[in-house]
Amino acid sequence: MVIFKKIKDIKGYLSAKKVAGASVGFVPTMGALHSGHLSLVEKARENGAVSVCSIFVNPTQFNDKKDLEKYPVSIDADIELLISAGCDVLFLPDVEEIYPGGESNIKAYDFGYLDTVLEGAKRPGHFRGVGQVVGRLLEIVEPDHLYLGQKDYQQCMVIKKLVEMMGMSQVKVVICQTVREADGLAMSSRNRRLTEPQRVIASLIYQCLISIQTKQVSGSFEIVRKECEDILKAKGFAPEYVALADANSLTLLSEYKQDTPMVALIAAKIGDIRLIDNMLLA
Repeated sequence: MVIFKKIKDIKGYLSAKKVAGASVGFVPTMGALHSGHLSLVEKARENGAVSVCSIFVNPTQFNDKKDLEKYPVSIDADIELLISAGCDVLFLPDVEEIYPGGESNIKAYDFGYLDTVLEGAKRPGHFRGVGQVVGRLLEIVEPDHLYLGQKDYQQCMVIKKLVEMMGMSQVKVVICQTVREADGLAMSSRNRRLTEPQRVIASLIYQCLISIQTKQVSGSFEIVRKECEDILKAKGFAPEYVALADANSLTLLSEYKQDTPMVALIAAKIGDIRLIDNMLLA
């Protein structure tokens, strides 16, 4: 695996690969890697593509700076994992490389409705920061395929819109299924901060999603939503939202709609750790 820290170096390397006929698969991350990230790298390697992973803890997407300070950093372990997964290129820039002269010099995007609900409402400015950093990374890597995990469903929708707004129609966004632990807990870098008792009950979020899926014949989502909130609260969670939405537009729904693709989404805190998950309803 080749490691680059400078934009000019990785651009030169990838340009030569593309001239030689290679395609590029890109996986942007903030590090603290787990099997979910590695599954995306494996996808990026399909069909002989050059697999590129970036690790950059982006300060502009943390509306809570304490959360930024607590974000786990494990570069050496991450590098070992990427090597074992067969990753070809790691881009490891510092803040000045991504935001030369400061973040205010980098274009920000308006994601409209997507930035006003759920994660957008709970984390003001979050998607603005996501748009800034992913926009920069796309300009640098210029991938053919961009691989994202479904766990961050709303973020996936934001990034798909970003690619469209940037006019990068040549980039195919590939959203991959959430990778889960044996008990259903969605793999996340934040999971390593859970205490043992918290970890034991963390899969309750997934169980609530299963309940939302199985009860959709009832018609009324509001009843199911309250049931899930009560269950989470009884176990010590502080639910931020239990929501049902149109899977294509993220328009919030109060009733199940059998003729509409739907997604159930949950965000809840356990202690000071915020977990999110979602499930597409079959």
